[in-house]
Amino acid sequence: MIETVVESIRVSLVSNHRVVILKEIEGPRHLPIWIGQFEAEAIAVELQGMGSPRPLTHDLLKSVIQEMGGRINRILVTDLNRDVFYARIVLELDGRTLEIDSRPSDAIALAVRAKAPILVDEEVMAKAGVVFGEEGEAEAASSEPSAESDERLAVFRDFVNSLDLDDLDKPKDE
Repeated sequence: MIETVVESIRVSLVSNHRVVILKEIEGPRHLPIWIGQFEAEAIAVELQGMGSPRPLTHDLLKSVIQEMGGRINRILVTDLNRDVFYARIVLELDGRTLEIDSRPSDAIALAVRAKAPILVDEEVMAKAGVVFGEEGEAEAASSEPSAESDERLAVFRDFVNSLDLDDLDKPKDE
């Protein structure tokens, strides 16, 4: 598993779709995952420290887990099948480890609230990870993608390349 952090959330100016960009901590690869508007806002609200006068859904879930004596241990992005990402929320509760199926967007929104690590399966990163070239163009991270996966993911790379990523490597306070 590869540890990542939320690098940013982007909105395509052309299609208005949202993408969360996970960046591997120990390398150059990024994993872009399409997410919904509400999940994008839930992640952004927490990352920006904005808060809410009343608990949002992901705040509520975190509180319920904590009130039951549980702890969010980590988030796993485990699979990519037919262009759909899969994730698991790993909880510790009463001495047991529980893995709960989740959409990656919800798992990431929960992870940023719980300060839990976000881990990506190596195969997922190899299939869908990208490295941004000198001119900001996304290139496949895998040195030898299969023809089938490269063809399917080309549409995704085209979408990522349509995003405004000029400030991706700038410090957060600029």
